[in-house]
Amino acid sequence: MPSPRITTVEQLRQYLYLAMQLEHATIPPYLLAMYSIHPGTNSDAVHVFRVVVVEEMLHLTFAANILNAVSDPTKKYPSGSTPDLTTKGFVPLYPAGLPDGEEDFKVDLQKFSKSAVDTCLKIERPGKAPDEGHRIVSRKRAGATPLGVCPGVADLHFYSIGEFYEEIERGLEYLSAQYKKEGKELFIGDPARQVTPEFYYSGGGELFAVTDIETARAAIHLIIGQGEGIGWEIYNTENELAHYFRFQQLQLGKYYQAGDKPDAPTGPPVNVDWDAVYPMKTNARLADYAGSSELHDAAVAFNQGYAEFLALLTAAYNGNPKLLLDAVPKMFTLRNKINQLIHNPIPGLDGVNAAPTFEISNAPSEVAS
Repeated sequence: MPSPRITTVEQLRQYLYLAMQLEHATIPPYLLAMYSIHPGTNSDAVHVFRVVVVEEMLHLTFAANILNAVSDPTKKYPSGSTPDLTTKGFVPLYPAGLPDGEEDFKVDLQKFSKSAVDTCLKIERPGKAPDEGHRIVSRKRAGATPLGVCPGVADLHFYSIGEFYEEIERGLEYLSAQYKKEGKELFIGDPARQVTPEFYYSGGGELFAVTDIETARAAIHLIIGQGEGIGWEIYNTENELAHYFRFQQLQLGKYYQAGDKPDAPTGPPVNVDWDAVYPMKTNARLADYAGSSELHDAAVAFNQGYAEFLALLTAAYNGNPKLLLDAVPKMFTLRNKINQLIHNPIPGLDGVNAAPTFEISNAPSEVAS
């Protein structure tokens, strides 16, 4: 086992905050790819994106549970180490690099396309960097805004989300053992701040409280298993396809079935119509709507609604877990605001439709319970 990079609880909290930022950063591109599809078409693709978005919400919640498990709610911690989705910069300005630091691609807000699916596969990719070993040192990525860097090591990045979570697991194991030697407890969090199944929207997998090293390890393994798969396995422990292989079905045009090997699905065809998509502008900005007050107002209204969604999540992760019952459905009710943009052309741009911008400097800090 490589030596852990995470050797203090302060570093651990920073990594876990980056994990929350990472899980969230996948949601806007997945949502827009899904809603850019013409209604009544591409049902296979819509199902894949919807399932993955719900599971990303589960992963976000698990990251918050782990962070709360190693934090004392009576103490004030620095920004960037608490479950706060309302801080400036939590939502990236796309195109963006992911917080774990993959250096060879950027994430765009783009319509459903072969390019979008290719990016999904890069986000969810399994394994280690070819010829690089466990960790890689990043070069600056032209045109991309990194969401974050590894605490204390500005140029250290990871090849995959799984590699990033394995580093967190190493840190948890190391710190738990060290604390026990010193007669202390790493998992000092208030159990009441844990989001448990009764507070979670059905679907996406089973949520559970994180209270010790065993449950923290189980949460990390679930995240890795649902995302990239563990050990290049197509199906996770719940016998469901990992995200990487769900997206790969759209690329390869076939479903995986029991007994298949990676990269070689043998099931029924997956029907994809790449043309049944609105011509949504990639990485739209509010400035793009200067010539249309209606589109500009719709984009501002969406950003405000999304900020309220993030504030709802923040309140849920900070002692009001029942609010999460409303959070996931609220995310999908933003569909109407998304459609107001995606279904309408931008004046002056021939054949280009509008899109949400996710330009959210900060969200409201409080939500009524």
